Amino acid sequence: MSEVVLASRNQKKLVELRRVLEPLVPGIEVLGLDDVAPFDEPAETEPTFEGNALLKAHACFAATGLPSLADDSGIAVDALNGMPGVLSARWSGAGDEANNRLLLSQLVDVPDERRGAAFVAAVALVWDGGEIVETRRMPGRILRAEQGEGGFGYDPLFAADGNERSNAELTPEQKDAISHRGQALRALAPHIVAALGD
Repeated sequence: MSEVVLASRNQKKLVELRRVLEPLVPGIEVLGLDDVAPFDEPAETEPTFEGNALLKAHACFAATGLPSLADDSGIAVDALNGMPGVLSARWSGAGDEANNRLLLSQLVDVPDERRGAAFVAAVALVWDGGEIVETRRMPGRILRAEQGEGGFGYDPLFAADGNERSNAELTPEQKDAISHRGQALRALAPHIVAALGD
């Protein structure tokens, strides 16, 4: 098995990444931060998804010596001028449920036609041969109430373009096929294969 490390402790994100990458990169084993020796993880201080992803991937590679993946992702809401953006995970300061409640409260008076949004993911790969970042978007809209039990984060409040169901109502495979992170990982897969072959 060839090992890469995802610079994250988010188990749901790790499961999603393994599900997307394993069919594309034969013989890959994706480790999480709980599978490697502890190191000082950098704060996400960059103003862009790409900057934060690279920051985390570089720190992970420096600490482990293994090809390292990191993603920074979030939701950009049109009516909020692209916020919460890179602050998505920390928007309320109190986790996913509070983030969703805060977002709904901020959009309570916004009509349906102005509830456009997009999930954005930047996924970075750093290895001894260099670095690359792939960024992808999944456009859609913010619903008026949470729908579904699957997914994580803002998934229960987001319906992708062309879908009546929220991301939380899709099967993992349906979500992977259209998601921002799934698209970015598929774009990165050939580079991961090359990095593991170096």
